[in-house]
Amino acid sequence: MKHSTPILEVDNLSIRRGATMILDAVSWRVARGQHWVMLGANGSGKTSLLSALTGYLMPTSGEISVLGERYGASDWRELRKQIGLVSSSVRQMMAEDEPALDTVASGKHAMIDCWHTPPRADRFQAARLLRQVECDYAAERPWSVLSQGERQRILIARALMAQPRLLILDEPCAGLDPAAREHFLQFIQRLGRRRNAPTLVLVTHHVEEIMPVFTHVLLLKRGRVLAAEKKSAALNNATLSEVFDSRMKLTRSKGRYAMSVSAKASVMV
Repeated sequence: MKHSTPILEVDNLSIRRGATMILDAVSWRVARGQHWVMLGANGSGKTSLLSALTGYLMPTSGEISVLGERYGASDWRELRKQIGLVSSSVRQMMAEDEPALDTVASGKHAMIDCWHTPPRADRFQAARLLRQVECDYAAERPWSVLSQGERQRILIARALMAQPRLLILDEPCAGLDPAAREHFLQFIQRLGRRRNAPTLVLVTHHVEEIMPVFTHVLLLKRGRVLAAEKKSAALNNATLSEVFDSRMKLTRSKGRYAMSVSAKASVMV
């Protein structure tokens, strides 16, 4: 695999269902060493793009390649293993009485509700990953007693069991209180800085969740790409006002962002 081969490449991807165009000619390239944020309002196409990337939604046209291997020309089940996904849909399927160590180990084969004791080697790897996500103390705790922040970290460890090259975090801060959210974001910052860390893609509505480790931003609106470039170029008052159809004001301090609706807010036409 050449070092210049992108981690992910989306070329002119469109998804139409009936008369509705869900994604319209989306192109996006994620290179090695980059960490991305996917930002957009509700209905912008984020969920549909994620479903296409993970092989659960067939595009009407266009191509998706992971590590130089193209969906349709290669075994999509094997390609999908290169993309780890942490989302609320996975979180809701976990068995209430399953210990965290087993939850992590089940990620090797993308299983839900581990019905047998994982092999020793898998348990060893799961324990190592629990240490990596700073949750080794919770190895024997059942899912039902874990906090939302602990659950998110454990799902990240679970996704890492398959050794993906790309890790997608789909609104991982949903449901976290302000303190838990900040602790989790600081953890994401440390994870992204680690040597040999997977490429991260954070899907969010909130610029406050964009940590310094993220280098690039993909802005979506109504199924189209408004921007796909370096964070410093993509994030400004004009682009965010267009994304959210309101007059927005962006501020930046110590590498972090905040956004508010202007006092003279008006719907953008």
